[in-house]
Amino acid sequence: MRPRIAVAAGCLVNAAGEVLIAQRPEGKIAAGQWEFPGGKIEAGESPRAALLRELHEELGVTVREARPLIKVVHDYSDRTVELDCWRITAWGGEAQGRERQALAWVAPARIKDYPILAADGPIVAALRLPAHYVFTPPDIDADALLARLPRLPHGALLRLRLPALRDGDYRALAAAVIAAARPLGLRVIVDREPEMAARIGASGWHATTTVLATLPARPAGPALCLASAHTPDELRRAAALGFDAAVLGAVRPTASHAGAAGLGEAQAAHWTQRANLPVYWLGGMGPDDLHAVQQRYAQGIAAISAYWS
Repeated sequence: MRPRIAVAAGCLVNAAGEVLIAQRPEGKIAAGQWEFPGGKIEAGESPRAALLRELHEELGVTVREARPLIKVVHDYSDRTVELDCWRITAWGGEAQGRERQALAWVAPARIKDYPILAADGPIVAALRLPAHYVFTPPDIDADALLARLPRLPHGALLRLRLPALRDGDYRALAAAVIAAARPLGLRVIVDREPEMAARIGASGWHATTTVLATLPARPAGPALCLASAHTPDELRRAAALGFDAAVLGAVRPTASHAGAAGLGEAQAAHWTQRANLPVYWLGGMGPDDLHAVQQRYAQGIAAISAYWS
């Protein structure tokens, strides 16, 4: 049986949005590869306490503001690593390689240009994704949709969930929304055939649970692939296919599913922390719930009415 090693890892994010990565020095396993700074969680130590200790020992910094980002379990040939990763936005001191490790500040989109440790892939995905995933109301008309784009959170993902539109009409509206959304910093996600995403310049594609169950592999075209999930098996399938994120719901009871009980925050957190990919929570929540769900390692909020009302 492979030994299991619990590790706390930190993603220091500077004012320019760059993230600090460190190169493993000679003499260590996987020397030359890059990782997020951190180290083993000692017996009886909390992940946060281990994070603060390790970053001070490795980098000489004192963490001031940090929140949970994602949990990852990765099997190497000789060990299983359990990563408890935190996003750090304020610290004291200047980061220095106290253990002879090279350091680099890198934009999240460029981290994959470095030979990053395999276990850190879901962390990179979490850093590249925003906290807000907006779904369009299914019956919104084109004029109202375009007029209300400026009110959405800057940098959000925007899923065009318009099931009543014929494919041609959907494609035409999607192209118009993409053109209007780009200067607002919004990234448009389509949910028809995945080939459409690259063809019209969308930022990604969203798979329903039905489509997810039939996919033999991750589609090659879309830059981002996201999927709906209602069970741990569906979360595991999205991760196994290499999807960038999943949307888990419904966490709370919703008006659109009257009488149906939600998963509840405790169950959603349990599944999220074992998903091995970023997870948005959907159902009965809005931007005011963002801090609470991120404390449970969710990527953020997915919602309809909370963003459009």
